[in-house]
Amino acid sequence: MSVPFNPLDSQLLSRLPRRLHKKSGWTEHTPLAMLLVELLHPRVIVELGTQHGVSYCSFCQAVEELKLPAHCFAVDTWKGDAHATHYKESVYSDLVAHHHRYESFSKLLRMTFDEALPQIPDRFVDLLHIDGLHTYAAVKKDFETWLPKLSERAVVLFHDTMELQNDFGVHQLWMKLSPNYPSFNMEHGHGLGILAVGPQPPQLMLDFLTSANAQPHETRALFAALGRRVLLETEKDWISHQSKFGRTLAAFKAHR
Repeated sequence: MSVPFNPLDSQLLSRLPRRLHKKSGWTEHTPLAMLLVELLHPRVIVELGTQHGVSYCSFCQAVEELKLPAHCFAVDTWKGDAHATHYKESVYSDLVAHHHRYESFSKLLRMTFDEALPQIPDRFVDLLHIDGLHTYAAVKKDFETWLPKLSERAVVLFHDTMELQNDFGVHQLWMKLSPNYPSFNMEHGHGLGILAVGPQPPQLMLDFLTSANAQPHETRALFAALGRRVLLETEKDWISHQSKFGRTLAAFKAHR
C-alpha cells in the first residue's frame, strides 16, 4: 500500500554535503541525491561523468552515514569534454584528496564509460547516474549500453534534463523514456530526471515518485529551496577560502 512521502521522515534530507565546489552544476541536487540513497538503499551505485565529484560524494556520504553495505564506482577520464569543457589535472587530484575517506567502499575508475563496462557485472547496479556528454546520441548510447548492468530495482538519474541550448539532447531522451517508467523530473539546477527502470523498485521509491507526481509544484519547490540552501553554503565556503587566501597573500607581501 502506497504511503505519501513525508520529508520530515527523512534522516538525510536536511544534511549538508561535505563536498562543496563552486564550479559544480550539481550543487542544488545534493539533498535529493542523499534522499534517493536513503529511499533506495542501493547495493551498487555507478556514476558516469563525475568531474568535481559533488554528486558522487553526496552518494558516498549518504552510504557512509546510513552504514549501507554498498559499493560505489565513479567513471570519468577527468579530461573533460565539449560540454563540461576540458580541465586541469588538479580537478582529479582535488577529488582524490576528498574521496580518500570513502575508499573502503568506493572506487574512482579513470577510464571511458565503455572501458568500465567489463568492470561491472550485469544486473548489478541499483543506482545509475548518467552525466557525461549531453548530446542526444551520447546520452542515448550511455543509457542503452549500461541498461544490461541494471538490477531489478534500479533507478537511473539523468542530469541536465532542462538544458535546451545548443546540442544538449538529454531532454529529448527524457521525453521518450519517462512515459514508460515511474518517473519525475526536477526542474531546478539544470534539471534532474529520476527514472525507476527496474521492474521491482523499492516501495519507498515508488511512494516518493507517486507523491511527487501528485504534488509536482510543491515537490519541486521543496527541493529547489533545499538546493538553494546548499548553493548559499557553497558560496559562503568559497568566500571564506578567498578571504583566507587574501589575508595570506597580504601577509606574504608585507614581509617581502
